[in-house]
Parts: sequence; C-alpha cells; structure tokens
Amino acid sequence: MLLHILWVIGITAEGVTGALAAGRMRMDLFGVSTIACMTAIGGGTLRDVILGHYPLVWVASPQYLLVIVGAALITVLMADFLMKHFRVVFLVADAIGLSAFSIIGARVAMEMGHGVIIAIVGAVLTGAFGGVLRDLMCDRVPLVFQKELYASIAVVAATLYYVLDMVGLHENINIICAVLSALFIRLAAIWRGWSLPVFDYQGRD
Repeated sequence: MLLHILWVIGITAEGVTGALAAGRMRMDLFGVSTIACMTAIGGGTLRDVILGHYPLVWVASPQYLLVIVGAALITVLMADFLMKHFRVVFLVADAIGLSAFSIIGARVAMEMGHGVIIAIVGAVLTGAFGGVLRDLMCDRVPLVFQKELYASIAVVAATLYYVLDMVGLHENINIICAVLSALFIRLAAIWRGWSLPVFDYQGRD
C-alpha cells in the first residue's frame, strides 16, 4: 500500500517537473503532456524492459497516464505562480520523485530475486533516467550527469533499503527511512552545494 502511494506521489511530482521543463521550451499541450509522461514513467519503463519485468505498470494500469497528464495540465494552469519559483518547485518536486522512485526500483528488483547490485541498478534507472529523458528532450544537460549529488542518492537509498530489509524490520519502516533519507540528502545537497568531483579534461588544442 505504501509503495503504491509512493508511486502516485512520484509520478505526480515528476509529471510536474516534466511540464515545467516543457513550459520553459514553449511546447504546446501535447508536448507538455508527452514530456511529463516520459519523465514520470520513462525510468520505470527502462528498468522493466532491462529486467524483464512485465507487464509494464502503466500498460497494466493505464489510469496512471491520466494522473500524470492531469498533473501536467494543473501545472499549466498554475504556470504564473510556478514559473516565479521555477527553480525551487522544480528541484523539490524532482527530489521527491527521485526519492520515491529509487525505493520502488530497488523493491522491484528485490521482488524478482536479485541481490543488492541489481537493486541499486533498478533504483538508479527508476529514479534518475526519467529525468534524463526529460532533460535531453528539453535540450538540457541531464542533472544526473552534472556535478550535483543525484544518481548517487539513488545508490544510497537503495543500499539503505536493502540493508534494512535484510535486518528484518517492517516493510513500511524500511520504506519511510530510505525515502526520507534520500529526500533529506538531496535537499541538503541542493542547499549546501554538495557535489561529486568533476572530471574536467580539455586536452590539447
């Protein structure tokens, strides 16, 4: 039940970030809806295809597409307010989506019988790669490939969730602890400017 709630929160939050990014590129409503859907379900779809996890969630339950499009259209209606606070709204919503999707990705991999490494891969794919698709389609360098702490947070969240699961704590406790930890680290990284080392190699002219 809690994972289902997380899924709805995640697709709604990422649908908002997709719509905001599309709005910055002056896309029409179809473009806004498309980018919102790619952002919200793109990472999970990629995970399921790679791991052979079928049916795809949004194919089995297409009503989720309506939730994403609805979030995108509400974002359009609230555009004046949201665009005034674009960076804050975008980054906070994206942090929520990253945190929720990372745990969902790890859980799917674990339910399929995979160990911690594939659980981490599932978390990174689900948490980060919808944003990669969003940023590429909107002509931006994806957040995950910049110096900010992003995909590394999915790694931490998945590892923590896996360890707590191995300890044998209640499932809801594991989920809440991992999600809140990921969200706290991401927001703190944004606020404090924490980042990974950057490889800046220009070579010879």
